[in-house]
Amino acid sequence: QVRPAESGGGLVQAGGSLRLSCAASGRTFGGHVVGWFRQTPGKERAIVAAIYWSTGSTWYADSVKGRFTISRDNAENTGYLEMNSLKPEDTAVYYCATRPGPTLKALGWRSFGSWGQGTNVTVSS
Repeated sequence: QVRPAESGGGLVQAGGSLRLSCAASGRTFGGHVVGWFRQTPGKERAIVAAIYWSTGSTWYADSVKGRFTISRDNAENTGYLEMNSLKPEDTAVYYCATRPGPTLKALGWRSFGSWGQGTNVTVSS
């Protein structure tokens, strides 16, 4: 089973940028969908972006389109979430998760079975 682990969170001012990383262990991300989720207190985890590792096909939530970019590095077996033009409402715990591919439909958090520990992103106004 592939096990993801996030890194790269932190504190940034509004308008700034951060890059999150999601490293795989146990096996490669090949054949899997890798999703980035975020969660704030009292709310469910919400999908932000996803990528089908084998083809590079991507999906984004409307709230982050044009600002966030999901990508992958096959050689490093690591996924990335580049976050630009950050807003205070982007503040959350960000999680990387995986499930078998290939479809980019059914991106609710319940369909993902392997999760990282989460990384905090705080955007100050």
